[in-house]
Amino acid sequence: MLEKRQFYIDGQWVDPAIPNDFHVIDPATEEACGVISLGEQADTDAAVSAARNSFQSWANTPLDQRVALIKKLGDIYSARRDEMAEAIRAEMGAPIDLARNSQWGAGGWHLSGFLQALEKFDFEQKMDADRIRKEPIGVCALITPWNWPMNQVVLKAIPALAVGCTMVLKPSEVAPLSSLLFAEMVHEAGFPAGVFNLVNGDGAGVGSQLSAHPDVDMVSFTGSTRAGIAITKAAADSLKRVSLELGGKGANVIFADADEKAVKRGVIHCMNNSGQSCNAPTRMMVERSAYPHALEVAKATALATEVGPTTESGRHIGPVVSETQFNKIQGLIETGIREGATVIAGGLGRPEGMNKGYFVRPTVFADVTPEMTIYREEIFGPVLSIIPFDTEEQAIAMANDTVYGLTNYIQTDDDEKRLRVARQVRSGMVETNGVGRVQGSPFGGYKQSGNGREGGKWGLEEFCEVKAISGVPIG
Repeated sequence: MLEKRQFYIDGQWVDPAIPNDFHVIDPATEEACGVISLGEQADTDAAVSAARNSFQSWANTPLDQRVALIKKLGDIYSARRDEMAEAIRAEMGAPIDLARNSQWGAGGWHLSGFLQALEKFDFEQKMDADRIRKEPIGVCALITPWNWPMNQVVLKAIPALAVGCTMVLKPSEVAPLSSLLFAEMVHEAGFPAGVFNLVNGDGAGVGSQLSAHPDVDMVSFTGSTRAGIAITKAAADSLKRVSLELGGKGANVIFADADEKAVKRGVIHCMNNSGQSCNAPTRMMVERSAYPHALEVAKATALATEVGPTTESGRHIGPVVSETQFNKIQGLIETGIREGATVIAGGLGRPEGMNKGYFVRPTVFADVTPEMTIYREEIFGPVLSIIPFDTEEQAIAMANDTVYGLTNYIQTDDDEKRLRVARQVRSGMVETNGVGRVQGSPFGGYKQSGNGREGGKWGLEEFCEVKAISGVPIG
């Protein structure tokens, strides 16, 4: 079992002010795979102080030097791919191929995207007789989730480093091993002491301390809407900037003229990462004439979705992250049945032959209606709801009938209709006909899915203040 009790503060690995052991559980075995320590106020204060003391010198470091360090970090990240994949596999239950490819790969993809965005990013530009500057906002608290650990750490840490911010990272205490490894990589790359700091802790402890800390200028948080609201309230007294990437309940609108793989593609996407993605297409809305066939395809696809050990290669899905998450999902499946939805695949309990680990049966509900709990609540597991619609207007209204607004999906062979619907659904992102978004495209949502955008130039701007200077000509 790994013992990782220390924090990374001011360029050094340091012991916690007060020992407070917390076991990291491998969700595939339900056994501890590591032990960390949860921080106290003294640890938070030390990390914020280190970030504050290093801010001015890092902000004044020439951009080419910052970029060189980020590129070196990227090289180290690539070289230590297998270590990172194993950490993610153990801490959050991603099957090893998913951890080695998509989970690890998301971090590298975003890092290279930011380097490309920096090549065209204007830190200073002319507006008539004024200079308009983008300057680093200051000390940033980065609070990241367990479901896509490196995706979110890189989306926050790299743009913050690039524009000249300093930071304290608090990863999820449920899945901290990958972030501890990332801190090792930052140290190996040679970033100046105090620029990047890491303190482990839970939301009520270190998370709340960072959110309310008077020397933190910005909080960038990814996680639940409930926690995002709490962070916003805690940050209000100091009027710090709060950037939030929160939950989702994405609609996948499939018209009758969609390509023949649309339904299968939607089910696979929903089940990916064991359904633990905020942008998963969890509400499949199918035009009524295509609805019976869609149910057949969805059922067959879910039944063909294999669930298996995280240590074995393959295209199967693994467990959900924790006992708490397993119990929540089981409760929502039970609620769906009680409220009248029809289970056409999966259902309650573990998959056949499994009596250990937080494995969930890939589940598909038919006959779902808008008043049902499973239509409205984010389940965050391999559970899909399918709903028929009659008209384009009804499909748009149903897609928008949610407190969330992260990602919606549209499938139709009619280009004009696809764009027309995309413009009317209320979400920060719309993916159509199975085409993913390009590198550097902004990630973020409307309504209770949060505010702000991550990725590319938008991610860089997120960590900047804007300053207008008059009377100094640009030569």
